Amino acid sequence: MEAMVLASASPRRHALVAQLGLNARIQAADIDESVQAGEQPGAYVERLARGKAQAIAHSAPGCWVLGADTSVVIDGAILGKPTDRAHAAQMLGCLAGRRHQVYTGIAVVAPEGSVSSHVDVSVVEIVALSAAQIHAYWDTGEPADKAGGYAVQGIGGQYVSRIEGCFYNVMGLPLAATMALLSKAGFKGTQ
Repeated sequence: MEAMVLASASPRRHALVAQLGLNARIQAADIDESVQAGEQPGAYVERLARGKAQAIAHSAPGCWVLGADTSVVIDGAILGKPTDRAHAAQMLGCLAGRRHQVYTGIAVVAPEGSVSSHVDVSVVEIVALSAAQIHAYWDTGEPADKAGGYAVQGIGGQYVSRIEGCFYNVMGLPLAATMALLSKAGFKGTQ
């Protein structure tokens, strides 16, 4: 089996990579995740995925490196992770009763240094939420480290009424697209 490193500290991505049957070592990348002026959501997540993978590739010679970044987008605005209760309430209040997009950029750095990347987009509809529901959800602790302030695979899943596109993309790693990208890049560990 070819050596692989996942350039992410996300336990969800680690579980999804394992679900693919890939045995990846975890090594979080520390890069600036600021949105650049005028940067579009797809370009943003692709740049971060590439940046994470390339940052780790320098310290993992001979390995395949997989990087990913996910953002929730509504009305063209990129929502990051909530900084506190009030920020989460603002985010979830904005998403409630509406449709938004989830963008995930994935990037693969091959052992010889070539970089391949892809952006996957899903559309998610959240049910109408009261302020009390939003605050109770915050109190579970789940929204604190999630883009957009919710986790589709957790308690937050009860608030998702519809998904168009890949469910796993909303979790943070589109499985079919990841396997296709790895295969296209020449990774031999794919089924």
